[in-house]
Amino acid sequence: MSSSSSSSFFSRALGAGLLLALLAVFPLVAPLFGLEFYIGFVRRVLIAALAAASLNFILGFGGMVALGHAGFIGMGAYTVVALSDAGVMSGWLLWPAAALVAGLVAALIGTVALRTRGVYFIMTTLAFAQMLYFVVVSLRKYGGDDGYTLMSRPTLLPGLDLGNESNFYWVVLAIVALALWWLHRATQSRFGHALMGIRDNETRMRALGYPVFRLQLVAFAIAGAIAGLAGALLAGGNGFVSPATMHWTQSATLLVMVVIGGLGRSWGGPVGAVVWLVLEEALKQHTEHWHMPLGLLLIAVALWAPKGLAALYKRRLPLTPTLSTTLSPEGRGSKP
Repeated sequence: MSSSSSSSFFSRALGAGLLLALLAVFPLVAPLFGLEFYIGFVRRVLIAALAAASLNFILGFGGMVALGHAGFIGMGAYTVVALSDAGVMSGWLLWPAAALVAGLVAALIGTVALRTRGVYFIMTTLAFAQMLYFVVVSLRKYGGDDGYTLMSRPTLLPGLDLGNESNFYWVVLAIVALALWWLHRATQSRFGHALMGIRDNETRMRALGYPVFRLQLVAFAIAGAIAGLAGALLAGGNGFVSPATMHWTQSATLLVMVVIGGLGRSWGGPVGAVVWLVLEEALKQHTEHWHMPLGLLLIAVALWAPKGLAALYKRRLPLTPTLSTTLSPEGRGSKP
């Protein structure tokens, strides 16, 4: 590792550490300024950041333009509903189960959707997500279109009351931080490099011997599982789950977050989620026509920051390795 890349790594690590520390102390500081409401709001932003990052994993790094990602969030949330209704309250069981169910559903959908390309892939993912939406609407046991209210939040450790807003916030922060770190590491791995190679030139990667369909399917399932985890955290935080969580408009909102933040940037999803939700919250307090300024923001990003807001950070590394440096199946980089 060169001195320049080493200093860049440590500066990024320091910045991430400082951000994590600031987020960790926020629940302690917020009550001093009468900002208790924003503990729940920041928690919601963290969960949205995780969901957006999971979409960016397949969209920005994998080139798979999916318009049904909210369906996986809903599957995670309704897994929590079903297990809670059956008497399961442990977060150690609820959250992994939500990720597993959503990941399996994503794998099944991906098995079909990934055999299509372009607009047909978009429409296939949208169709499957809407099918899931209408399935949960028909489940009268879990409230149907009216939604389902959870009696209490999950349990985690003896003596740790997750009914306390600050305690639940810290648990969400820890889970989101670990998941985002794992996603970042995944994009830097051989698997991530292969995924980006497929995004840039699928034909060449197939000619090099890569199992393109299998790699895309694994990535799609991983993204679905992490979205399901976000849905489980959202259900626990809100105490209420509705089919509206998995409507196609929610998928479109996630897509917009990723575009605003930056496709193929590790921080793209989180940055987009923060900008979108903070502006939405601020604008709602001043006008009922808050959609219009957000639409103008999207147009401005498309015109003046097409690579997303995360790309405006001048001390960034290159977006992704080029095809000439993509790892071969034997693990060797091509010679320049």
